[in-house]
Amino acid sequence: MQPQDKAKFGRSDLEVTKLSFGTAPIGNIFREVPDDVADAMIQTAWNSGIRLYDSSPYYGHGLAELRTGSSLRWKQRDEFVLASKVGRRLYPSKREKIDFTPWCNAAAFRFEFDYSYDGTMRIFEDSLQRLALERMDICFIHDIDRFTHGDNQPEVFEQAMDGCWRALEKLRSEGVVKAIGVGVNEWDVCQKSLELHDFDCFLLAGRYTLYEQDSLDTFLPLCEERGVAVLVGGGFNSGILATGAVEGAKYNYVPAPRHVLEKVSKIENVCERFNVPLPAAAMQFVVAHPAIPSFVAGTRTVQQLNNNLEWFSHPIPSDFWAELKAEKLLRQDAPTP
Repeated sequence: MQPQDKAKFGRSDLEVTKLSFGTAPIGNIFREVPDDVADAMIQTAWNSGIRLYDSSPYYGHGLAELRTGSSLRWKQRDEFVLASKVGRRLYPSKREKIDFTPWCNAAAFRFEFDYSYDGTMRIFEDSLQRLALERMDICFIHDIDRFTHGDNQPEVFEQAMDGCWRALEKLRSEGVVKAIGVGVNEWDVCQKSLELHDFDCFLLAGRYTLYEQDSLDTFLPLCEERGVAVLVGGGFNSGILATGAVEGAKYNYVPAPRHVLEKVSKIENVCERFNVPLPAAAMQFVVAHPAIPSFVAGTRTVQQLNNNLEWFSHPIPSDFWAELKAEKLLRQDAPTP
């Protein structure tokens, strides 16, 4: 398997590369990435054949979209697929008045959640202005999950299933975008969205990985049945499947609890026996599912990106996957390469 291999994007007429470039890190999440490094990563991704780029107004309060558009500006537009999101509206503001957490030295915009019809249309237009590109191909409703909104999630979800849905469905029907969906951290929120409306795709962060496969219960089979594409972000579970079960390893953006460390350590033992890098297994496992056309990975350095490119094409014997299942470290019904 190669990063530049293409896959059909669900029932749409889009084709995407099996590895895609996630732009949260170039929004300066947790720590700053210089402008020249951000551009170098996108150019390296492009030269490696990667043709799907995923951004959001939330990433760096607009900074990721600004950088993504700048780096892709002179590429042939029909040669790549671009995704962004709605749900947060940005307003110019003085830096000292903005809470940038968890972003560092982000763009000078504050955000407010806005899942209304009119707000969605404005957010969409603002994104195109920041990107300075003629279109985006995929648009996701962003962060309508409990992880983001806590006890207010049911109300936010209802607002989005009305306002955002009506706006994006109109844009899709007019051919302004080719695919619309939802991007969240919880697969059950994706499933509920799909049960309510005719979405084309989802961006699911961290909930279908080498460590956890609960979304195989009902959500992924439903997507497969309906021809819906699922992009997987957070495929390293925010760190631990890249670093291994080391001290301080991150799971769901916080230090991994003991039971997670123990299971990942057992997976690592199998990796060592078969001489398979843990991150290679994590990446290649995800895109073996027929509903998942691409693994979305963000990086902070060109070296990290080059590592991802190597891991994605690292040869893995079929016996490795069989051993993980035999040791009950992988679900029996999980598709494998």
